[in-house]
Amino acid sequence: MRINDWLAAGVLSAALGLMTGCSENRTSAAAMTDDQLEDAIEARIQTDAQLKAYKIDVDADASDNKVTLSGAVPTETMRTRAVGFAKDVNAQLVVTDKIDVKPDEAVRTDYNDEMARVERERASGIGEKIGDNIEDAWLHTKIRTKLIGKAEFPGTGINVDVVDKVVILRGHVDSLEAKNEAERVARETDGVAQVKNQLVVKKG
Repeated sequence: MRINDWLAAGVLSAALGLMTGCSENRTSAAAMTDDQLEDAIEARIQTDAQLKAYKIDVDADASDNKVTLSGAVPTETMRTRAVGFAKDVNAQLVVTDKIDVKPDEAVRTDYNDEMARVERERASGIGEKIGDNIEDAWLHTKIRTKLIGKAEFPGTGINVDVVDKVVILRGHVDSLEAKNEAERVARETDGVAQVKNQLVVKKG
């Protein structure tokens, strides 16, 4: 009987331990308010040089450990990164992905002052410069779209400035080939007058 009592006590202790552990996990998962969870995910997304240029809405339900992401980005890779960043904040989060993938494509005849204004704001947000005329904004849009779609530049740290149709490429790339390819993309964009390639190849 003593052995049975000892075994019973052990089982009861283990059960209580599991219940306590589960309770602690639930507490940690719901430790943030909705606003705090949203802020944490938005801050994580803002660390990405490309994603920070796009509006991604975060709607969190911290008590249920759920979050919904919505908005639009130009590539599937960027959509996947945004979802991954939410998971970085809490690996147990249930993420509902409502992000649309819409390539930043526009026909020149449809490109207007409002689109140019939005492009300037987006460029400014990631430390890029665009001249005051609509042509500079249009060129920036086209070059950015091409670079984002290139497999050579995943999570690219390339900055693109366009002033008076002169394109300046800044930042870091992984190889000389990537540096030359970025310059080729810019140079072959219709309307570009000159390209200044200031890209630096990362060492080792």
